[in-house]
Amino acid sequence: MHEIITLQLGQRSNYLGTHFWNAQESYFTYSSNEESPIDHDVHFRPGIGVDGGETFTPRTVIYDLKGGFGSLRKVNALYGEIQDSNPAGQWAGAVSTVREEPIKPHVYQESLEAGVSPPQLTTDTVRYWSDFNRPFYHPKSIVQLNDYELNSTLRPFESWTSGEELFGNLDKEHDLLDRDLRPFAEECDQIQALQIMTSVDDAWGGFAAQYLDRLRDEYGKTTLWVWGLEDSRKVPRAKKMLRSANVVRSLSDVSGQASTYVPLSVPVTQLPSDISMSLESDWHTSALLSTAMESITVLARVKSSQGRVTLDQLEANLNLQGNRTISRLKCSIADEEEYNRRYARDEQEDDRRSPRNANIISANDMEDSRFELGFLPEQSKYRKKDHIFAQTEVLRGNFKIPDESSGEADYERKHRRIAGLSVVEKHQICLQFPLVDSFPKIFPNIPQHSSSIAVRGALATSTDVANYIKNVKSRINPFIALEERENLSNRLEEMIEAYEEGYISESEEDDDDL
Repeated sequence: MHEIITLQLGQRSNYLGTHFWNAQESYFTYSSNEESPIDHDVHFRPGIGVDGGETFTPRTVIYDLKGGFGSLRKVNALYGEIQDSNPAGQWAGAVSTVREEPIKPHVYQESLEAGVSPPQLTTDTVRYWSDFNRPFYHPKSIVQLNDYELNSTLRPFESWTSGEELFGNLDKEHDLLDRDLRPFAEECDQIQALQIMTSVDDAWGGFAAQYLDRLRDEYGKTTLWVWGLEDSRKVPRAKKMLRSANVVRSLSDVSGQASTYVPLSVPVTQLPSDISMSLESDWHTSALLSTAMESITVLARVKSSQGRVTLDQLEANLNLQGNRTISRLKCSIADEEEYNRRYARDEQEDDRRSPRNANIISANDMEDSRFELGFLPEQSKYRKKDHIFAQTEVLRGNFKIPDESSGEADYERKHRRIAGLSVVEKHQICLQFPLVDSFPKIFPNIPQHSSSIAVRGALATSTDVANYIKNVKSRINPFIALEERENLSNRLEEMIEAYEEGYISESEEDDDDL
Protein backbone atom coordinates (compact mmCIF):
# COMPACT_ATOMS: atom_id res chain seq x y z
CA MET A 1 0.00 0.00 0.00
CA HIS A 2 3.08 2.28 0.15
CA GLU A 3 2.33 3.67 3.59
CA ILE A 4 3.94 6.80 5.06
CA ILE A 5 4.48 7.09 8.81
CA THR A 6 4.85 10.60 10.21
CA LEU A 7 6.88 11.63 13.25
CA GLN A 8 6.12 15.07 14.74
CA LEU A 9 8.70 16.47 17.13
CA GLY A 10 7.74 19.49 19.20
CA GLN A 11 5.26 22.34 19.37
CA ARG A 12 6.00 24.07 16.04
CA SER A 13 6.06 20.81 14.10
CA ASN A 14 2.72 19.91 15.67
CA TYR A 15 1.17 23.15 14.41
CA LEU A 16 2.34 22.19 10.92
CA GLY A 17 1.24 18.60 11.43
CA THR A 18 -2.23 19.63 12.58
CA HIS A 19 -2.85 21.61 9.39
CA PHE A 20 -1.52 18.62 7.44
CA TRP A 21 -3.87 16.14 9.13
CA ASN A 22 -6.86 18.46 8.89
CA ALA A 23 -6.26 18.58 5.14
CA GLN A 24 -6.00 14.76 4.95
CA GLU A 25 -9.28 14.38 6.84
CA SER A 26 -11.03 16.67 4.35
CA TYR A 27 -10.27 14.25 1.49
CA PHE A 28 -12.61 11.58 2.87
CA THR A 29 -15.88 11.24 0.99
CA TYR A 30 -19.07 9.92 2.53
CA SER A 31 -21.34 9.54 -0.51
CA SER A 32 -21.47 6.66 -2.97
CA ASN A 33 -21.55 9.26 -5.74
CA GLU A 34 -18.16 10.70 -4.73
CA GLU A 35 -14.76 9.11 -5.06
CA SER A 36 -11.66 10.72 -3.61
CA PRO A 37 -8.48 10.68 -5.72
CA ILE A 38 -6.55 10.14 -2.46
CA ASP A 39 -5.54 6.68 -1.26
CA HIS A 40 -6.32 7.06 2.44
CA ASP A 41 -4.39 3.92 3.38
CA VAL A 42 -1.13 5.78 2.73
CA HIS A 43 -1.52 8.01 5.80
CA PHE A 44 -4.33 6.36 7.81
CA ARG A 45 -4.53 3.06 9.64
CA PRO A 46 -7.66 0.95 10.24
CA GLY A 47 -8.54 -0.16 13.76
CA ILE A 48 -11.32 -1.13 16.15
CA GLY A 49 -12.81 1.31 18.64
CA VAL A 50 -14.13 0.69 22.15
CA ASP A 51 -17.63 0.04 20.77
CA GLY A 52 -16.37 -2.52 18.27
CA GLY A 53 -16.77 -0.15 15.35
CA GLU A 54 -14.11 0.44 12.70
CA THR A 55 -11.79 3.41 13.12
CA PHE A 56 -9.40 5.18 10.76
CA THR A 57 -6.67 7.18 12.45
CA PRO A 58 -3.44 8.85 11.25
CA ARG A 59 -0.20 6.88 11.00
CA THR A 60 1.67 9.31 13.20
CA VAL A 61 3.60 9.61 16.45
CA ILE A 62 3.25 13.03 18.08
CA TYR A 63 5.85 14.15 20.62
CA ASP A 64 5.49 17.25 22.75
CA LEU A 65 6.48 18.53 26.15
CA LYS A 66 4.38 18.60 29.28
CA GLY A 67 1.57 21.09 28.70
CA GLY A 68 2.12 21.09 24.94
CA PHE A 69 -0.97 19.05 24.06
CA GLY A 70 -3.42 21.60 25.43
CA SER A 71 -6.79 19.98 26.06
CA LEU A 72 -6.04 16.95 23.85
CA ARG A 73 -6.15 13.72 25.82
CA LYS A 74 -4.32 10.47 25.10
CA VAL A 75 -7.59 8.53 25.06
CA ASN A 76 -10.53 9.94 23.12
CA ALA A 77 -14.15 9.09 22.31
CA LEU A 78 -13.13 6.37 19.84
CA TYR A 79 -11.27 4.33 22.43
CA GLY A 80 -12.99 5.26 25.69
CA GLU A 81 -11.42 6.02 29.03
CA ILE A 82 -8.88 3.57 30.45
CA GLN A 83 -9.35 3.13 34.18
CA ASP A 84 -6.53 1.88 36.41
CA SER A 85 -8.16 -0.70 38.66
CA ASN A 86 -5.32 -0.54 41.19
CA PRO A 87 -3.58 2.84 41.05
CA ALA A 88 -1.58 2.07 44.18
CA GLY A 89 0.05 -1.02 42.70
CA GLN A 90 1.43 -3.19 45.53
CA TRP A 91 1.17 -0.36 48.09
CA ALA A 92 -1.13 -1.33 50.98
CA GLY A 93 -1.19 2.02 52.74
CA ALA A 94 -3.35 5.10 52.28
CA VAL A 95 -3.35 6.72 48.84
CA SER A 96 -3.98 10.37 48.02
CA THR A 97 -4.45 11.58 44.46
CA VAL A 98 -3.28 15.00 43.30
CA ARG A 99 -4.60 16.15 39.95
CA GLU A 100 -3.63 19.21 37.95
CA GLU A 101 -6.43 21.43 36.75
CA PRO A 102 -7.08 20.26 33.18
CA ILE A 103 -6.90 22.75 30.32
CA LYS A 104 -10.39 23.71 29.23
CA PRO A 105 -11.24 22.56 25.68
CA HIS A 106 -11.45 25.27 23.05
CA VAL A 107 -14.97 26.22 21.99
CA TYR A 108 -14.03 24.99 18.49
CA GLN A 109 -13.45 21.50 19.92
CA GLU A 110 -16.67 21.64 21.92
CA SER A 111 -18.55 22.50 18.72
CA LEU A 112 -17.00 19.54 16.89
CA GLU A 113 -17.99 17.23 19.75
CA ALA A 114 -21.56 18.58 19.70
CA GLY A 115 -21.81 18.29 15.92
CA VAL A 116 -22.62 21.97 15.39
CA SER A 117 -20.96 24.59 13.20
CA PRO A 118 -17.80 25.79 14.97
CA PRO A 119 -17.07 29.47 15.52
CA GLN A 120 -14.42 31.34 13.54
CA LEU A 121 -10.97 30.82 15.02
CA THR A 122 -8.73 33.84 15.64
CA THR A 123 -5.11 34.43 16.61
CA ASP A 124 -6.36 35.57 20.03
CA THR A 125 -8.29 32.37 20.73
CA VAL A 126 -5.89 29.70 19.38
CA ARG A 127 -3.69 28.76 22.35
CA TYR A 128 -2.38 25.31 21.29
CA TRP A 129 -2.22 23.31 18.09
CA SER A 130 -4.86 20.98 19.55
CA ASP A 131 -7.35 23.86 19.63
CA PHE A 132 -7.90 23.60 15.85
CA ASN A 133 -7.23 19.88 15.45
CA ARG A 134 -9.96 17.88 13.67
CA PRO A 135 -9.10 14.12 13.44
CA PHE A 136 -9.02 11.59 16.27
CA TYR A 137 -5.66 9.93 17.02
CA HIS A 138 -4.87 6.47 18.30
CA PRO A 139 -3.71 6.60 21.96
CA LYS A 140 -0.29 5.30 20.88
CA SER A 141 0.12 8.41 18.72
CA ILE A 142 0.20 10.73 21.74
CA VAL A 143 3.59 10.80 23.51
CA GLN A 144 4.07 13.44 26.19
CA LEU A 145 7.63 14.00 27.43
CA ASN A 146 7.34 15.04 31.06
CA ASP A 147 11.02 15.85 31.61
CA TYR A 148 10.47 19.39 30.31
CA GLU A 149 7.53 21.76 30.42
CA LEU A 150 6.35 23.90 27.50
CA ASN A 151 7.54 27.55 27.71
CA SER A 152 9.35 26.99 30.99
CA THR A 153 11.67 29.83 31.98
CA LEU A 154 13.32 27.85 34.78
CA ARG A 155 14.34 24.90 32.57
CA PRO A 156 13.79 25.81 28.92
CA PHE A 157 14.05 23.18 26.21
CA GLU A 158 16.25 25.27 23.95
CA SER A 159 19.78 23.90 23.61
CA TRP A 160 20.68 21.21 21.09
CA THR A 161 22.47 19.14 23.73
CA SER A 162 19.33 19.14 25.93
CA GLY A 163 17.40 17.41 23.14
CA GLU A 164 20.27 15.04 22.46
CA GLU A 165 20.48 14.04 26.13
CA LEU A 166 16.71 13.71 26.51
CA PHE A 167 16.47 11.28 23.61
CA GLY A 168 19.43 9.29 24.93
CA ASN A 169 17.92 8.97 28.41
CA LEU A 170 14.44 8.05 27.14
CA ASP A 171 15.77 5.60 24.57
CA LYS A 172 17.94 3.90 27.17
CA GLU A 173 14.95 3.50 29.49
CA HIS A 174 12.20 2.65 26.98
CA ASP A 175 13.72 1.95 23.52
CA LEU A 176 11.65 4.64 21.81
CA LEU A 177 11.57 3.02 18.39
CA ASP A 178 10.31 -0.24 19.84
CA ARG A 179 7.75 1.48 22.07
CA ASP A 180 6.50 4.27 19.78
CA LEU A 181 7.28 3.55 16.13
CA ARG A 182 7.33 -0.21 15.74
CA PRO A 183 3.57 -0.73 16.47
CA PHE A 184 2.78 1.49 13.46
CA ALA A 185 5.53 0.02 11.26
CA GLU A 186 4.36 -3.55 11.85
CA GLU A 187 0.89 -2.65 10.56
CA CYS A 188 2.28 -1.59 7.18
CA ASP A 189 2.44 -3.83 4.11
CA GLN A 190 5.16 -1.81 2.37
CA ILE A 191 6.46 1.39 3.97
CA GLN A 192 6.95 4.10 1.35
CA ALA A 193 8.75 6.50 3.68
CA LEU A 194 9.07 7.98 7.15
CA GLN A 195 8.21 11.67 7.24
CA ILE A 196 9.69 13.71 10.11
CA MET A 197 8.56 17.22 11.03
CA THR A 198 10.80 18.95 13.55
CA SER A 199 12.07 22.35 14.60
CA VAL A 200 15.85 22.47 14.19
CA ASP A 201 16.78 25.73 15.94
CA ASP A 202 15.96 24.52 19.46
CA ALA A 203 16.45 21.35 21.51
CA TRP A 204 14.22 19.35 19.17
CA GLY A 205 17.05 19.50 16.63
CA GLY A 206 19.26 17.46 18.94
CA PHE A 207 16.36 15.10 19.70
CA ALA A 208 15.73 14.66 15.95
CA ALA A 209 19.40 14.01 15.19
CA GLN A 210 19.52 11.14 17.68
CA TYR A 211 16.17 9.81 16.48
CA LEU A 212 17.33 9.75 12.86
CA ASP A 213 20.56 8.04 13.86
CA ARG A 214 18.50 5.23 15.41
CA LEU A 215 16.16 5.14 12.41
CA ARG A 216 19.10 4.64 10.08
CA ASP A 217 20.26 1.72 12.22
CA GLU A 218 16.82 0.07 12.27
CA TYR A 219 15.42 1.09 8.89
CA GLY A 220 18.60 1.56 6.86
CA LYS A 221 17.11 1.54 3.36
CA THR A 222 13.86 3.36 4.18
CA THR A 223 13.31 6.79 2.65
CA LEU A 224 13.49 9.49 5.35
CA TRP A 225 12.05 12.94 4.56
CA VAL A 226 12.73 15.69 7.09
CA TRP A 227 10.97 19.06 7.23
CA GLY A 228 13.28 21.28 9.32
CA LEU A 229 11.50 24.31 10.82
CA GLU A 230 13.41 27.49 11.64
CA ASP A 231 11.80 30.42 13.45
CA SER A 232 12.20 33.69 11.52
CA ARG A 233 10.95 35.94 14.33
CA LYS A 234 13.31 38.37 16.03
CA VAL A 235 14.70 37.34 19.43
CA PRO A 236 17.34 38.78 21.82
CA ARG A 237 20.96 38.43 20.66
CA ALA A 238 21.93 35.66 23.09
CA LYS A 239 18.94 33.54 22.08
CA LYS A 240 19.64 34.22 18.41
CA MET A 241 23.21 32.93 18.81
CA LEU A 242 21.93 29.81 20.57
CA ARG A 243 19.44 29.19 17.77
CA SER A 244 22.17 29.68 15.18
CA ALA A 245 24.37 27.11 16.92
CA ASN A 246 21.42 24.69 16.99
CA VAL A 247 20.82 25.14 13.26
CA VAL A 248 24.50 24.53 12.47
CA ARG A 249 24.44 21.22 14.33
CA SER A 250 21.06 20.20 12.93
CA LEU A 251 22.04 20.94 9.35
CA SER A 252 25.18 18.87 9.73
CA ASP A 253 23.67 15.92 11.61
CA VAL A 254 19.99 15.80 10.65
CA SER A 255 20.42 16.47 6.94
CA GLY A 256 23.30 13.99 6.88
CA GLN A 257 20.93 11.17 7.87
CA ALA A 258 17.93 12.26 5.78
CA SER A 259 17.16 11.09 2.25
CA THR A 260 15.64 14.52 1.62
CA TYR A 261 15.95 17.50 3.96
CA VAL A 262 13.81 20.62 3.42
CA PRO A 263 14.63 23.66 5.58
CA LEU A 264 11.52 25.76 6.21
CA SER A 265 11.01 29.32 7.38
CA VAL A 266 8.32 31.89 6.65
CA PRO A 267 9.78 34.91 4.81
CA VAL A 268 9.43 38.02 6.95
CA THR A 269 10.28 40.64 4.32
CA GLN A 270 9.04 39.18 1.03
CA LEU A 271 5.41 38.28 1.60
CA PRO A 272 3.30 39.12 -1.48
CA SER A 273 0.39 41.51 -1.16
CA ASP A 274 -2.21 38.75 -1.55
CA ILE A 275 -1.16 37.17 1.77
CA SER A 276 -2.20 38.75 5.07
CA MET A 277 -1.01 37.06 8.21
CA SER A 278 0.44 37.53 11.68
CA LEU A 279 4.07 36.45 11.85
CA GLU A 280 3.67 36.12 15.64
CA SER A 281 1.03 33.41 15.28
CA ASP A 282 2.21 29.81 14.87
CA TRP A 283 -1.32 29.01 13.67
CA HIS A 284 -0.86 31.47 10.77
CA THR A 285 2.75 30.73 9.82
CA SER A 286 2.27 26.96 9.91
CA ALA A 287 -0.84 27.33 7.73
CA LEU A 288 1.20 29.03 5.02
CA LEU A 289 3.94 26.40 5.25
CA SER A 290 1.38 23.59 5.10
CA THR A 291 -0.09 25.00 1.88
CA ALA A 292 3.21 24.40 0.11
CA MET A 293 4.36 21.30 1.99
CA GLU A 294 1.05 19.44 1.65
CA SER A 295 0.78 20.37 -2.02
CA ILE A 296 4.23 19.18 -3.09
CA THR A 297 3.73 15.80 -1.37
CA VAL A 298 0.14 15.20 -2.52
CA LEU A 299 1.46 13.03 -5.37
CA ALA A 300 2.71 10.47 -2.84
CA ARG A 301 -0.82 9.73 -1.57
CA VAL A 302 -2.98 9.83 -4.70
CA LYS A 303 -4.26 6.55 -6.03
CA SER A 304 -2.06 4.72 -8.51
CA SER A 305 -4.63 5.39 -11.23
CA GLN A 306 -4.19 9.13 -10.58
CA GLY A 307 -0.44 9.07 -11.25
CA ARG A 308 1.15 8.46 -7.86
CA VAL A 309 4.77 9.58 -7.48
CA THR A 310 6.26 8.17 -4.29
CA LEU A 311 8.60 10.14 -2.05
CA ASP A 312 11.59 8.07 -3.10
CA GLN A 313 10.75 8.81 -6.75
CA LEU A 314 10.51 12.53 -5.96
CA GLU A 315 13.86 12.24 -4.21
CA ALA A 316 15.43 10.58 -7.25
CA ASN A 317 14.12 13.37 -9.51
CA LEU A 318 15.74 16.02 -7.30
CA ASN A 319 19.00 14.37 -6.28
CA LEU A 320 20.42 13.58 -9.70
CA GLN A 321 24.06 13.38 -8.58
CA GLY A 322 23.37 11.46 -5.36
CA ASN A 323 24.92 14.12 -3.08
CA ARG A 324 22.26 16.84 -3.10
CA THR A 325 19.88 15.81 -0.35
CA ILE A 326 18.80 19.35 0.62
CA SER A 327 15.93 20.88 -1.37
CA ARG A 328 14.19 24.22 -1.17
CA LEU A 329 10.42 24.64 -1.16
CA LYS A 330 8.51 27.25 -3.17
CA CYS A 331 4.86 27.93 -3.97
CA SER A 332 2.37 30.34 -5.48
CA ILE A 333 -1.33 30.81 -4.87
CA ALA A 334 -2.23 30.47 -8.53
CA ASP A 335 -4.75 31.96 -10.94
CA GLU A 336 -5.48 29.08 -13.31
CA GLU A 337 -6.79 31.21 -16.17
CA GLU A 338 -3.85 33.62 -16.04
CA TYR A 339 -1.36 30.75 -15.84
CA ASN A 340 -2.92 28.97 -18.81
CA ARG A 341 -2.90 32.16 -20.90
CA ARG A 342 0.77 32.64 -20.07
CA TYR A 343 1.50 29.00 -20.84
CA ALA A 344 -0.09 29.34 -24.29
CA ARG A 345 1.92 32.50 -24.97
CA ASP A 346 5.19 30.92 -23.83
CA GLU A 347 4.51 27.84 -25.91
CA GLN A 348 4.19 30.01 -29.00
CA GLU A 349 7.43 31.80 -28.17
CA ASP A 350 9.24 28.50 -27.61
CA ASP A 351 8.21 27.36 -31.07
CA ARG A 352 10.13 30.31 -32.53
CA ARG A 353 13.34 29.56 -30.58
CA SER A 354 15.96 26.95 -31.29
CA PRO A 355 15.37 23.85 -29.10
CA ARG A 356 18.56 24.38 -27.11
CA ASN A 357 17.88 28.01 -26.16
CA ALA A 358 14.22 27.31 -25.51
CA ASN A 359 15.09 24.64 -22.95
CA ILE A 360 17.59 26.82 -21.08
CA ILE A 361 15.25 29.80 -20.87
CA SER A 362 12.31 27.62 -19.86
CA ALA A 363 14.21 25.91 -17.04
CA ASN A 364 16.10 28.86 -15.58
CA ASP A 365 13.84 31.83 -16.11
CA MET A 366 10.22 30.90 -16.71
CA GLU A 367 9.98 28.05 -14.20
CA ASP A 368 11.68 29.61 -11.19
CA SER A 369 10.80 33.29 -11.35
CA ARG A 370 7.07 32.78 -11.20
CA PHE A 371 6.85 31.47 -7.67
CA GLU A 372 5.75 34.14 -5.21
CA LEU A 373 6.96 32.42 -2.06
CA GLY A 374 10.26 30.80 -1.15
CA PHE A 375 10.67 29.14 2.24
CA LEU A 376 14.45 28.80 2.37
CA PRO A 377 15.51 30.53 5.63
CA GLU A 378 16.84 34.10 5.18
CA GLN A 379 16.45 33.81 1.42
CA SER A 380 16.44 37.61 0.98
CA LYS A 381 20.21 37.55 1.66
CA TYR A 382 20.99 35.50 -1.43
CA ARG A 383 21.60 38.03 -4.18
CA LYS A 384 23.16 35.95 -6.96
CA LYS A 385 20.95 34.48 -9.64
CA ASP A 386 19.81 31.01 -8.65
CA HIS A 387 20.69 28.08 -10.92
CA ILE A 388 18.36 25.09 -10.77
CA PHE A 389 19.88 21.62 -11.01
CA ALA A 390 16.55 19.80 -10.71
CA GLN A 391 13.00 20.82 -9.87
CA THR A 392 9.73 18.99 -9.41
CA GLU A 393 6.59 21.08 -9.66
CA VAL A 394 3.04 20.14 -8.68
CA LEU A 395 0.11 22.13 -10.08
CA ARG A 396 -3.15 21.67 -8.17
CA GLY A 397 -6.08 22.78 -10.31
CA ASN A 398 -7.10 22.93 -13.95
CA PHE A 399 -3.68 23.83 -15.33
CA LYS A 400 -2.27 23.13 -18.76
CA ILE A 401 1.16 21.49 -18.77
CA PRO A 402 3.28 19.81 -21.45
CA ASP A 403 2.78 16.10 -22.05
CA GLU A 404 5.87 14.59 -20.40
CA SER A 405 4.84 10.99 -20.88
CA SER A 406 5.99 10.75 -24.50
CA GLY A 407 9.21 9.05 -25.53
CA GLU A 408 10.49 12.35 -26.88
CA ALA A 409 10.02 14.07 -23.50
CA ASP A 410 11.73 11.18 -21.72
CA TYR A 411 14.68 11.41 -24.13
CA GLU A 412 14.90 15.16 -23.52
CA ARG A 413 15.05 14.66 -19.73
CA LYS A 414 17.82 12.07 -20.07
CA HIS A 415 19.74 14.35 -22.43
CA ARG A 416 19.52 17.25 -19.98
CA ARG A 417 20.71 15.09 -17.09
CA ILE A 418 23.75 13.90 -19.04
CA ALA A 419 24.52 17.42 -20.28
CA GLY A 420 24.29 18.85 -16.75
CA LEU A 421 21.38 21.15 -17.69
CA SER A 422 18.41 21.96 -15.49
CA VAL A 423 15.82 19.20 -15.31
CA VAL A 424 12.29 20.39 -14.53
CA GLU A 425 9.40 17.96 -14.11
CA LYS A 426 5.75 19.00 -13.87
CA HIS A 427 2.80 17.09 -12.49
CA GLN A 428 -0.81 18.23 -12.56
CA ILE A 429 -3.70 17.12 -10.36
CA CYS A 430 -7.19 18.61 -10.42
CA LEU A 431 -7.56 18.28 -6.62
CA GLN A 432 -7.04 21.75 -5.16
CA PHE A 433 -5.68 22.58 -1.71
CA PRO A 434 -8.58 22.37 0.82
CA LEU A 435 -9.55 25.39 2.91
CA VAL A 436 -11.14 23.72 5.93
CA ASP A 437 -12.82 25.77 8.66
CA SER A 438 -9.74 25.39 10.90
CA PHE A 439 -7.55 27.13 8.31
CA PRO A 440 -6.94 30.87 8.97
CA LYS A 441 -8.05 33.57 6.53
CA ILE A 442 -4.56 34.41 5.31
CA PHE A 443 -5.52 34.70 1.62
CA PRO A 444 -7.72 37.83 1.56
CA ASN A 445 -8.22 37.80 -2.23
CA ILE A 446 -9.83 34.36 -2.14
CA PRO A 447 -13.67 34.54 -2.02
CA GLN A 448 -14.86 34.13 1.55
CA HIS A 449 -16.80 30.90 1.06
CA SER A 450 -14.25 29.13 -1.13
CA SER A 451 -13.58 25.55 -0.01
CA SER A 452 -10.28 25.17 -1.90
CA ILE A 453 -7.63 27.09 -3.82
CA ALA A 454 -5.37 26.42 -6.78
CA VAL A 455 -1.71 26.08 -5.75
CA ARG A 456 1.59 25.62 -7.55
CA GLY A 457 4.28 24.08 -5.38
CA ALA A 458 7.85 23.10 -6.18
CA LEU A 459 10.88 21.47 -4.64
CA ALA A 460 14.26 22.27 -6.17
CA THR A 461 17.93 21.53 -5.73
CA SER A 462 19.75 24.72 -6.72
CA THR A 463 22.68 27.01 -6.00
CA ASP A 464 20.55 28.92 -3.49
CA VAL A 465 20.91 25.87 -1.24
CA ALA A 466 24.68 26.45 -1.29
CA ASN A 467 24.04 30.08 -0.30
CA TYR A 468 21.83 28.89 2.56
CA ILE A 469 24.53 26.49 3.82
CA LYS A 470 27.15 29.26 3.56
CA ASN A 471 24.92 31.52 5.65
CA VAL A 472 24.52 28.80 8.28
CA LYS A 473 28.28 28.15 8.27
CA SER A 474 28.97 31.85 8.92
CA ARG A 475 26.92 31.58 12.13
CA ILE A 476 29.21 29.08 13.86
CA ASN A 477 29.73 30.78 17.21
CA PRO A 478 31.05 30.31 20.79
CA PHE A 479 27.94 28.36 21.79
CA ILE A 480 29.69 25.48 20.02
CA ALA A 481 32.81 24.00 21.61
CA LEU A 482 36.06 24.98 19.86
CA GLU A 483 37.07 21.46 18.85
CA GLU A 484 33.60 20.85 17.36
CA ARG A 485 33.59 24.03 15.27
CA GLU A 486 36.26 22.85 12.84
CA ASN A 487 34.50 19.53 12.23
CA LEU A 488 31.19 21.28 11.58
CA SER A 489 32.83 23.81 9.30
CA ASN A 490 34.46 21.07 7.22
CA ARG A 491 31.23 19.10 7.00
CA LEU A 492 29.25 22.14 5.82
CA GLU A 493 31.94 23.02 3.28
CA GLU A 494 31.57 19.55 1.74
CA MET A 495 27.82 20.11 1.50
CA ILE A 496 28.36 23.48 -0.20
CA GLU A 497 30.60 21.92 -2.85
CA ALA A 498 27.83 19.51 -3.86
CA TYR A 499 25.72 22.49 -4.95
CA GLU A 500 28.53 24.20 -6.83
CA GLU A 501 30.10 21.23 -8.57
CA GLY A 502 29.63 21.31 -12.34
CA TYR A 503 28.24 24.84 -12.37
CA ILE A 504 30.07 28.13 -12.82
CA SER A 505 28.11 31.32 -12.25
CA GLU A 506 28.18 34.16 -14.75
CA SER A 507 30.21 36.31 -12.35
CA GLU A 508 32.86 33.60 -12.00
CA GLU A 509 33.06 33.23 -15.78
CA ASP A 510 33.63 36.98 -16.04
CA ASP A 511 36.43 36.73 -13.45
CA ASP A 512 38.12 34.01 -15.50
CA ASP A 513 38.12 36.26 -18.56
CA LEU A 514 40.05 39.02 -16.79
